[in-house]
Amino acid sequence: MIQNPTSIDPADLPEAITRYLAGRAAKDVSAAATAFAPHATVTDDGQTYEGHEAITRWLGQTDTEYTYMTTLTGVDRDAADRYTVHQRLEGNFPGGQVDLSYRFTLSHGLISDLSIAP
Repeated sequence: MIQNPTSIDPADLPEAITRYLAGRAAKDVSAAATAFAPHATVTDDGQTYEGHEAITRWLGQTDTEYTYMTTLTGVDRDAADRYTVHQRLEGNFPGGQVDLSYRFTLSHGLISDLSIAP
């Protein structure tokens, strides 16, 4: 449970999260994938992807399935190793616009868990 998240400057995000976000923005699957721990888990749109291979496939699929732009709308530090990045996506996917929260958990400087949800 999140206790009193603190809004922070995006420049203060850990390197692994900024690497993931930059890789996603550039549609660079390899760069984004290096931000994850070997046995990381991603949950997106009701699906769970476990391990480097599954996460790399997910990254590639989501980069080619739709065309979209992201706008950062906020960043919270939820705990020492937990951060939430809020983004608005606009594109050619059903609905055309959605506000998503990316909840990151870090372990040893890498993303060990990422949950994406409205």
